Amino acid sequence: MLRVTIHDDGETLTLRLEGKLTGPWVREAEMCWRQKLVESPLPVRRFDLTGVTMIDAAGKTFLAAAHAQGAELVVSGCLMRAIVAEIIKSRNSDFGCHL
Repeated sequence: MLRVTIHDDGETLTLRLEGKLTGPWVREAEMCWRQKLVESPLPVRRFDLTGVTMIDAAGKTFLAAAHAQGAELVVSGCLMRAIVAEIIKSRNSDFGCHL
């Protein structure tokens, strides 16, 4: 199960994800993200992943795409930090950059 909570404080649009970013829940998160990209002109967009307990390959691909579009990824905990570092590193290696 995945809970998506949207916070719009007038400067930043934050999608807070809680639970598992796996299987069909990835598609739900992506639909929320795409809808908010269209609706909100805010320049700062972020995913708060501090409540995420599991991410599968599809979840990583989705987050990598969102990050490529400028989304900030906020995490806590060793596992989530490692997953996000992997996402960012793989994205940067596509452009010949190094972390």
